[in-house]
Amino acid sequence: MTPHEAHGPSEAHGPPDPQLAPPDLLLADPDPDLARDVAARFLAAGVRTLVCHDGAEALLQVGARRPRAVLLAAPLPLVGAAAVTELIARLHPVPVIVGAGAEGAAEATAALSAGAVAFVARPYRAEEILPLLRGDRGDRGDRTAGDAPRMLVVGDIELDAEGFHVYVRGRSLTLPVREFLLLRYLMERPNKVVSRRELTKALWGVDKLDSNTLTVHVRRVRNKLRDEAGSRCTIDAIRGMGYRLECGREDAAASDRAGVKVNRG
Repeated sequence: MTPHEAHGPSEAHGPPDPQLAPPDLLLADPDPDLARDVAARFLAAGVRTLVCHDGAEALLQVGARRPRAVLLAAPLPLVGAAAVTELIARLHPVPVIVGAGAEGAAEATAALSAGAVAFVARPYRAEEILPLLRGDRGDRGDRTAGDAPRMLVVGDIELDAEGFHVYVRGRSLTLPVREFLLLRYLMERPNKVVSRRELTKALWGVDKLDSNTLTVHVRRVRNKLRDEAGSRCTIDAIRGMGYRLECGREDAAASDRAGVKVNRG
């Protein structure tokens, strides 16, 4: 399929001839509708995006257009995300981000091993990806995508966002993609209540799900942390509000005394 710019055959920003300026991002995703939607959101944020739909075309466009960054879906047709990542490192070294849902976990992990700098959820959240493209994660303005913190540490949980690993008290804990992303999202907001709607939007890219879907995922992560890994941290359900990753018992006791209803079951 012929690659196209985010806003059609010509770019809405930059020089009149788009061939003179490298795109900010090359997006390779086999789903035309999904790709078109996220490319429009990138464009609205000022990120000029070139879209293609398989790994072979992605490699051609990397050589021809020299994008500043690449976002690869996993799985990716013709040439997989891991192979594309490895070849990009040889042809035109730029930050590669890999996006996957549950069906692309193995390929995404292989792409990270091949040199991808970050893993993001697919369907994509522009607000998660834009800071990576801008080299700004909110705490400093001169950080590149490759400089993003490798480890998140909350309580006795360590999460390697790039390598797709979780460790509890030094022992490895295996989580499927969506559960990994759920834990990561909560670890980025420790001891803070995150609403069900925010989690649903962050992890599935939609405003509403079957009412039981999020509950089941939270329960699975909570049980694995507690029963499999022996973590002192837990995911509390705050009635009528959302969920909170709680690693400080004193904070939890304070919430209970304040009358906040907490369900740890």
